[in-house]
Amino acid sequence: MPADQSSQDALEALIQRCLQGDQAAWEAIVRQHWRKVFNVAYKFVAKHEEAEDLTQEIFLKVFKSLDTFDRRANFQTWLISVSRNLCIDHYRSVRKERQTIDRAVDTSDIAPASPEPGPIAALEQRDRVVLLRQALAALPETLRTAVLLRDIQELSYQEIADQLQLPEGTVKSRINRGRTELARQIRKLRGADYSPSGSSSNASSRTGAY
Repeated sequence: MPADQSSQDALEALIQRCLQGDQAAWEAIVRQHWRKVFNVAYKFVAKHEEAEDLTQEIFLKVFKSLDTFDRRANFQTWLISVSRNLCIDHYRSVRKERQTIDRAVDTSDIAPASPEPGPIAALEQRDRVVLLRQALAALPETLRTAVLLRDIQELSYQEIADQLQLPEGTVKSRINRGRTELARQIRKLRGADYSPSGSSSNASSRTGAY
């Protein structure tokens, strides 16, 4: 039997086992194709951590749509095509998110959605527009998205999980990491004598508040 045919048959068997609920078969598929999908994701985001997160999301969506794969087609070709389409969707989502930031930070009523306020709520009103824009821009896109959806767009954890197609635990983790990193960026900016009014004394006196 030709090597290509043998490889195709082995992959077909893995797909069949996966569709029957065999987790080990799915893990084998992921191991075999992870690098190819990661390379596609990296070309879109150009950051290793974000490419890894995006690759995980791609494989999750591929898993959910595996039963739609035409078994007469080449699996790798299909996988790369799906990956590119999802990366394009991700790019459009990020572009829309950036437009949301531009609108959101220009308003005067930015507030957290829940009793556990994040760093956004801790900012004084006069500091919010410039400081928040700079701090958010410094976050990885995955963390920035989570914080925006929770603390600015006021979505619930479940709504965010549904929108991003991620487990709720992953969403909570990203929000917590995002808030921590956002607070760090705010401290960093204020520690650099940031002050909208140009006075470094105000900035230094507030640095210890966090």
